[in-house]
Amino acid sequence: MEKMQMLAMIQAYTGVGIGLMIGLGALGACVGIGIMSSSFLEGAARQPELMPQLQTKVFLLLGLIDASFIIGVGLAMLFAFGNPLLAVVS
Repeated sequence: MEKMQMLAMIQAYTGVGIGLMIGLGALGACVGIGIMSSSFLEGAARQPELMPQLQTKVFLLLGLIDASFIIGVGLAMLFAFGNPLLAVVS
């Protein structure tokens, strides 16, 4: 394969990988937040006196779930703008 075809294939596969990283990361974060929030509401309905303690834990976990998605977006941007795989072919 010539060099231009290799570069085009690397960029195409990188684009597909970036789409999967962001899409599946967003899907996982949204599903996780939805399950966690529904469990919080269920627990708060069963024992309203524990609501402040549960709320603190929910907000902490919400931040951690969102942070994992943001890390995935950061890695996707690394591959989008500074692709280390292109240096191997050059």
